[in-house]
Amino acid sequence: MVKKDDRVPAEVLNILSGYDDVYVSQATFWEIAIKKTTGKLDVAQDSFELEKLCIANEIEILTLKMEYFERIQKLPLIHRDPFDRIITATAIEEGLTLLTQDSEIVKYDGVKTFWQTNKED
Repeated sequence: MVKKDDRVPAEVLNILSGYDDVYVSQATFWEIAIKKTTGKLDVAQDSFELEKLCIANEIEILTLKMEYFERIQKLPLIHRDPFDRIITATAIEEGLTLLTQDSEIVKYDGVKTFWQTNKED
């Protein structure tokens, strides 16, 4: 799935290939569906096709848990995007490294990230 996206640098693909376990949050599918509906994202695949791509590439889909919503309440309001907040909370709660270019997400204490090429120092 990611390998066909020219926006993903080779270094990131190399990092991903080194992981046995790769995850995607259900919130990602929710965000994609909303952005497709509003015309803010042009993705050919529907949610079911994206799910099949994840399964075919052995990417585990993380279901939303109440613990993630509890964590959101503890996060400072660095980032206002609800999808980015739930994904950040998920990464913190699960102890996962988050693949992101979002310069706001990397400001949260407790979140491990890589690929923050536009990080503001």
